[in-house]
Amino acid sequence: MSQFIDFILHIDSHLVSIVNNFGNWTYLILFLIIFIETGAVILPFLPGDSLLFAASALAANPEYHLNIWIFVTLFLIAPIAGDSLNFFIGKKVGKKLTKNSFFGKFIKEDDLNRTEAFFEKHGGIAISLARFIPIIRTFAPFVAGGSGVKYSKFIRYNVCGAIAWVTLCCGGGFFFGNFPFVKQHFSMIVIGIIVVSLLPAIFSAVKAKLNSKK
Repeated sequence: MSQFIDFILHIDSHLVSIVNNFGNWTYLILFLIIFIETGAVILPFLPGDSLLFAASALAANPEYHLNIWIFVTLFLIAPIAGDSLNFFIGKKVGKKLTKNSFFGKFIKEDDLNRTEAFFEKHGGIAISLARFIPIIRTFAPFVAGGSGVKYSKFIRYNVCGAIAWVTLCCGGGFFFGNFPFVKQHFSMIVIGIIVVSLLPAIFSAVKAKLNSKK
């Protein structure tokens, strides 16, 4: 766990190591991380937002010879493909995975219920909004598939959410990631990105807890 936290907080330096060791394979490695974050269902804790920001910051630095447009293209395809796989897994098995002795360790019924409540509150737009909220963005496609949402409707909102997410994270990293202040305080900025992205989920959980006590 400590190694994972270190990877998140110092993702910029770890990405530099990946680029130096793997060269152009970096594109595939980062694509797979973003794809697995949602496609695998059981790995909602992978660092999507900060990874896009950090990778785009490296692409802005000519020293690393990374192409921002390749990143943007791959970071658009990865979440859309991952979410689609997740959607069809949810459509096929639904909440039965929470009863499985292995998958139940990763897929908690409380997380699914929280995501369902998010859907009920925001409707179809929740599919787009979920892309900006860690954990919920992993379970949103699963819940959508299991609740009978048509794929044609799901994919429309999903594509819109992916475009907005990639534009914000990659644009922010590319244009601001190499500012001296950002470089010097990168770990704090990563924490800030994580905290801000978690705020809606925290607010919803607190609100639900307070309502349950009434």
